[in-house]
Amino acid sequence: MERDVRLFFQYKVMVIMRAIWFVSQIAFFGLIASRMVAVEDYFRYYVGGLSVMTLYSAAIFIGFDIYEEAEHGVFEYLLSLPVTRRQLVLGRSIGGGLRAFIYVAPLMCIALYVIGIANPLNFLIALFSLFLFAFGVSGMSITLAVAIKSSDRFDILMGVLDALIVRLSTAMYPLSFVKEANPLYGWIANFNPVTYAAELFRWGAGIESLISFDNPLLPLLGIVMFFGFFMFVGIVLYDKSIEGGGWR
Repeated sequence: MERDVRLFFQYKVMVIMRAIWFVSQIAFFGLIASRMVAVEDYFRYYVGGLSVMTLYSAAIFIGFDIYEEAEHGVFEYLLSLPVTRRQLVLGRSIGGGLRAFIYVAPLMCIALYVIGIANPLNFLIALFSLFLFAFGVSGMSITLAVAIKSSDRFDILMGVLDALIVRLSTAMYPLSFVKEANPLYGWIANFNPVTYAAELFRWGAGIESLISFDNPLLPLLGIVMFFGFFMFVGIVLYDKSIEGGGWR
């Protein structure tokens, strides 16, 4: 896990550029768009969703590290470590989610400064769900990386997934508008982990007027299932891939 965290912050330019993008989205797009749409409190709604979108993007990045390691023979080093395969794979998934959370934490503080926190206890529950969400996204990224085995195809797929998973969620717009645009879009958004994370973050921060779920346990359960599924599948696939010293 420590290695994954250190590796992520070696990409200094990427880290800085994403931070600038995050602040720009709040200062420019959020402020301007909130004056264009007839949705009450849209600025705070958008900032909450932006925090989850940034967490998703940071957590997905570990898949690209998998290809770097394959090219530089890091698998052999990992296999020589005095840990079991399962511990190694579990550590990679948790490390990917943890480093995403460490990176997003300062940005999330900026977001909370803007939108505030109404109930600290609710926010702690939401924070716990975001941890699981980040670990689940890392597990998904590892699963797809080892299944595809091509950095080019993985890069393209991540772009497509980002467009589908983020856009067909409530990260940027309330569920009622998604359903109004197309019932199928609304159905997909209802079962989207990004929707669950965004709704819980807003619930924790006290932005409850536009939340889609009456009971926060439902999105929390959805995130737990998402986390459990991709952690398990990621562990199985990655374990098989490093068996014998490599996947190629």
